Amino acid sequence: MYAQERPRASTNIVISRVTLLMVAATATFIPGWTAHGRTSSGPSTAQQSTTPDSYTHMSEALRSAVKKIVVLPTPSPSNQEITGTYEKDTPGLVGGADAGRDMGIITQEIGGVNVNFPIPGMAIPGMIIGGISGATKREIQEFRDALTDDLAKEANQTLTNGGLALDVYRGLQSVPDLDSKLFAPTTPIPADTDAILYVTFNGVTIEVQGNEAILTTAAGVTLRRQSDGTDLYERTVQYQDKDKLENWTANENALWHDYANFARHYLGREISAEVFGRIELRHELRPKESDTVARIKKNDWQGVSRSTNPTLAWELTLLGGDSYGPWASAIDESDIYYDVEIYDMHRLVYAEKQVPDPHHTLEFEIDACKTYRWSVRPSYHRGNDIKFGEWMRFESDSDTDPGNGSVGRKASEAPAYIQDFALLKIKCGRR
Repeated sequence: MYAQERPRASTNIVISRVTLLMVAATATFIPGWTAHGRTSSGPSTAQQSTTPDSYTHMSEALRSAVKKIVVLPTPSPSNQEITGTYEKDTPGLVGGADAGRDMGIITQEIGGVNVNFPIPGMAIPGMIIGGISGATKREIQEFRDALTDDLAKEANQTLTNGGLALDVYRGLQSVPDLDSKLFAPTTPIPADTDAILYVTFNGVTIEVQGNEAILTTAAGVTLRRQSDGTDLYERTVQYQDKDKLENWTANENALWHDYANFARHYLGREISAEVFGRIELRHELRPKESDTVARIKKNDWQGVSRSTNPTLAWELTLLGGDSYGPWASAIDESDIYYDVEIYDMHRLVYAEKQVPDPHHTLEFEIDACKTYRWSVRPSYHRGNDIKFGEWMRFESDSDTDPGNGSVGRKASEAPAYIQDFALLKIKCGRR
């Protein structure tokens, strides 16, 4: 989606290194399926492509073969839980984990009321994992212990398997012709279910390099065929951000809580997009000026407005040459709708779905004297079929380093997920 060089942390002094459970994202597929979809010559107006695009998401062939799934907030049965303890005063400790106590909650809306369903026996997923060197500063150790305590003691803390599974389930609800259910692990699976989607947090890691702390949260997803237990698709997704250790620990670790919120938000929608929701067409998607939003220093990605309900505008150009065949080449402007989202530093503050035009005027006011980040994603409609595109990001038209908002540069300036969304500054005072 975009390409941007990521600053590297200094490796001259490594005070504390935490070993990742999953060192790289992996995807496996059932033999006979491909990750690349179908080939296409593309529209006649676009440059032809002779090499199929490489996609991370599940193949279209496999998607079409799975119509009824159950989402479970638990690792696939073959996985083993990781447990262990830290000995705080032991220098040179090379590994360990504090998994906290067993807990888990799924929240669903029934008749307009939110109901919490406890999940018996589900271990809290946000494990702080790794080794502590003999030169570890007290501040580093206290930060690690504070995160461990936060993950272990709060029944409503963000990084639970139940919360992640709920986010994935909500994402799948927008996929046409997919019958998805969200169950607790102890609920019997209907016999006519095609596949089970296991969703779980694998862990939270901390790596301290010099005066910077890098936090990485990993989540895993496995799609298993119900009839014979064959794994059809498996993937590990990660979300990472960095900042000075003093910033992570300031204000009772407030930055950590923002990080956890965005980590779950990103991982939940990324999993649902990779498994069933997303189609990666070659495209250019950029913000535009509007009557109420002007560019800052002629930069399309930075806008300023005096209005607290501004009009956001953007332009999408499909480049063609994809591997999606006639389905993609026949898309025209009338088949495209957009989802719009606006974030502040802490959370999503505005969202609108299925906007029919490449512009949108906010239906309620947002706060003045604040800077926001916003993005849109296209959805391509063909009859009853809908496929979702990628969220607009800086340099999203680059083919060299697409990225997806999963690696941050400085958490206190902008969370990783929204750091390359378009910037919108609302001026102080009246219009």
